[in-house]
Amino acid sequence: MSEEIHPFSISVTEDQISDLKSRLNATRWPDQIPNSGWDYGCDQTWLKDLAHYWANEFDWRSVESRLNSFDHCSTEIDGQNFHFIHQRSPHEEALPLVLNHGWPGSVTEFLKVIEPLTDPVAYGGDPSDAFHVIAPSLPGYGWSEPPREKGWGVNRTASALVALMDRLGYEKYGVQGGDWGSMVSRHMAHLDQDKVVGCHVNMMAAGPAGNDDDFEDISPAEQQHFDRSSWYAAEDNGYFRIQETRPQTLGTGLNDSPAGLLSWIGEKFYGWTDHDDDLFSIVDRDTLLANVSVYWFTETINSSTRFYFENRQPNGMTMESLGDVPLGVSAFPNELFVARRRWVEASHNVVFWVEHEKGGHFASLEAPQVYVNDVQDFFRGLR
Repeated sequence: MSEEIHPFSISVTEDQISDLKSRLNATRWPDQIPNSGWDYGCDQTWLKDLAHYWANEFDWRSVESRLNSFDHCSTEIDGQNFHFIHQRSPHEEALPLVLNHGWPGSVTEFLKVIEPLTDPVAYGGDPSDAFHVIAPSLPGYGWSEPPREKGWGVNRTASALVALMDRLGYEKYGVQGGDWGSMVSRHMAHLDQDKVVGCHVNMMAAGPAGNDDDFEDISPAEQQHFDRSSWYAAEDNGYFRIQETRPQTLGTGLNDSPAGLLSWIGEKFYGWTDHDDDLFSIVDRDTLLANVSVYWFTETINSSTRFYFENRQPNGMTMESLGDVPLGVSAFPNELFVARRRWVEASHNVVFWVEHEKGGHFASLEAPQVYVNDVQDFFRGLR
C-alpha cells in the first residue's frame, strides 16, 4: 500500500451537470394531500420550487471553484482512498485541527469556517488562535471512495484518520465534530490520547451515569434537549432505521433520482435546523444544494447510508473513555442529542460547556461565527 499523499482537484463534467438537469426536469412527482404541508414528510411545493432552482439557476461551477480554492489531497489508508482538505494556516505555530462532518453533510459544511480558523487575523482575531485545518470526507462520502468491503464504521474510520494525522507528520492535534463526526472525533481522542490535545463536539450523545442524582435539578435548557430527543425518537428516526437495516434498498432510488435525493436530504435540513418556518433564512438554498450536489455527483448516497449499517455491527462503534483528554461541548437547542452535563462529566474530562440560545444540528452552517468562537475558546488553553 502506498503512503503517498497526492494533490486533488474537484472536477465535475458538463455531461454530469446536463444529466442532472435532465433528470430533474423529467421528475415524475407524487401526489400530496392539499394543505398538508410537512405533515407527511417533505412538502411538495417547497421541494418542486427547490428542484426547479437546482435545475435552472443553481451554479455548480461557482461551488466547485469555491471548494477548489482550498488545498485538497487524497491518500490510501487501510485499503481505502481518503479525500481531505488540508488547509495550512499562514501562522506556522498553528494547531492542527481535524474537522469531521456527519450525515447528511459533507466537507461543504466547513466552507464558512475554514478561513476564520486558519487565518483569524484576517477576521480581526489573534494569530495564537490559528489552526491548520484537516477536513476529511468520511469513507463512502463525497470524494472518499465507497468502501469495497464491510466494516467501515466509526471505529475503523477513526483509526484511519489517526493514521492520516501521523502520515501528515503532526505530533499533536485537536479534533472537532458533529453528528457521526462527533463520534469519530471522540474515538480518535480515545485511540490517540498522547497526541490529541482536546476534543470538541457540537452533538453529545450519552446516557445517565447511574448516579442517584441523574434526573435531579433539570434546567430549562436540559429539558429542551430531552424534549428534542423525545420528538426525534417518536417522529423523526424512520430514516435511521432504514439506513441501519436496509441501506442498499434505499440507495437504488436515491442514486437514480435527484428529486428523491433532494427530498430525503432536504427534509432533514428543514427539520434539524433552528428556523421559523424558513430554512433559507438560516441555510440558503445554494448552500443546501451544494451539499446535495456533492452526494449526487460523487454517487455516494448509498455508501454514505451504509455507515449507519456498519455502526450497528459488532465493533462498528464503541464509545470508550477519552481518558484525560479535555472535552468541550457546544450545545444548541435544536440539536438532536445533547446529554446532561453531569452525565458526561461522570466519565469525561469536561473543561468547556456552552448552552446556546439559537442553533441546530448544522452548527458550522447555521452559526459559523459562534462555532468558530467556541472552537477557539475551547482550544485556547490546550495548545
